[in-house]
Amino acid sequence: MISAGDFKNGVTFDMDGNVFQIVEFQHVKPGKGAAFVRAKIKNVITGTVIERTFNPTEKFPLAYIDRRNMQYSYSEGNLKYFMDCETYDMIPIDESKLGDSFRFVKEEMEVKVLSYKGDVFGVEPPNFVELVITQTDPGLKGNTATNATKPAVLETGAEIKVPLFVNEGDKIRIDTRTGEYMERA
Repeated sequence: MISAGDFKNGVTFDMDGNVFQIVEFQHVKPGKGAAFVRAKIKNVITGTVIERTFNPTEKFPLAYIDRRNMQYSYSEGNLKYFMDCETYDMIPIDESKLGDSFRFVKEEMEVKVLSYKGDVFGVEPPNFVELVITQTDPGLKGNTATNATKPAVLETGAEIKVPLFVNEGDKIRIDTRTGEYMERA
């Protein structure tokens, strides 16, 4: 059990049959009245973020999220197959549970598969990945001083914005949390 007064960022707990993760919290002690905890919490299954205030003495059972290292193997229809790096078991996961950041994952890449009580609800790719640009307009010499961008298609099929000087065939580093171009690799 965890009390609202002991909240920390990243803690997962069970509330009303749903699993929530603390995104942000703040202990508030007003001049008049009792103290309370204001928190932004994210439903780990659906991904919705809500703001809620808690009494510091409220208690909730902790929820343990299982994060297993798995390797993305291949795709077949709406199913993506992952291999457990320890047992070599193949596990199919429906495309709808993978989330937006999965668009930066290519075959044979290692990811963390997230589950709660055996029910898979998401995949966490590495924070930074290196991918090759397969399609973009040609870069122009001297276009390095402005912050102008152009669309580019990556080897995984994802489309992102890149600076004008980046060309087809270049290997670039991407932040999978934001989906933004970081640098040439």
